[in-house]
Amino acid sequence: MFLYVAFRGTNFADLWKSLKSANYLWVGLTVPFIVLSYWIRTVRWKYLLTPIKEKISNRNLFSSVMIGYSVNNILPRVGEFVRPVLLGNQEGISRTSAFGTVVVERILDFMTFYLITCATLFLYPRAIDPFVNDVESIRPFFLYGSIAGFALFVLLFFKAETFVKMLAKLRRFLPERLRPKVHSFVESFAAGFGVARMKNKFAGIFFLSLFLWLDYALIMFLPFYAFPQQLSALGFGASIVLLVVSSIAWVLPAPGAMGTYHSFLTVAMTKLYGVDSVTALSFSVITHEVGYIITMMLGGYFFFKDHLTVQKIEEIGHQQESGQPRRDGYPQS
Repeated sequence: MFLYVAFRGTNFADLWKSLKSANYLWVGLTVPFIVLSYWIRTVRWKYLLTPIKEKISNRNLFSSVMIGYSVNNILPRVGEFVRPVLLGNQEGISRTSAFGTVVVERILDFMTFYLITCATLFLYPRAIDPFVNDVESIRPFFLYGSIAGFALFVLLFFKAETFVKMLAKLRRFLPERLRPKVHSFVESFAAGFGVARMKNKFAGIFFLSLFLWLDYALIMFLPFYAFPQQLSALGFGASIVLLVVSSIAWVLPAPGAMGTYHSFLTVAMTKLYGVDSVTALSFSVITHEVGYIITMMLGGYFFFKDHLTVQKIEEIGHQQESGQPRRDGYPQS
């Protein structure tokens, strides 16, 4: 459906001509930065996992990240659950605690995105004009949403113990047989926020998050030169605006943002910068597909290298949930 909306009314002969005329050298230059973005995520995840286990294989971390994101490209958000399952199996750590760190990641991404969005709207208020009829009407949403998000961040990241105590009080409303299991889950989940106690790590994690978004902006910026006559006049500031707009598209439940990314980016480029619709759609196709292909190639490589199957991942998850011994010999945490 999203793909239909994105390509509705498109003259495919013109689109193909535009795609053929692009300078793919500039597109190719984004590949190392795409890989770098996943490596930054790997390093940041390693920081977050330090309170759970200090020494974790970079290879296991990177493979879990790549497989998780490749799964997200097929089944939205499912990769967030696959990642901790795979790493828990490889490193002998609690899957629930590892999942807690994935939640921290998402909170960090949200907070960084929110800061960048606020800065973008402050410097360029017209950035969301193509998508909103009355900008003033949604300002309360940004205000109260940010307050709620920040409160949740403080509660989970800096006050994990308080969060556990609050949930513990709610256990009395559960059936007796479920209480021990729920308590164990909550405590393991809260362990994923343990990095908050390591103040020396927090600054590094925060700056890695900022550096990640800077890398994403560069990935958006370089392909401008693939269309020198139409887009090379756009500056780095435009890449940040388009990054903010396209990031919203990734929130919608479309596999790999298929269609949503193309629609949002095409509308933003035509309405904000006067780019013709064919060039804008060509740009969205190229930037989306290069990232999608690199992700699937790396994820697929590790998936087959580690002799994984969908059934095997499900079995690992069930074994960790039930506390059964793992077939690979890792200790149960």
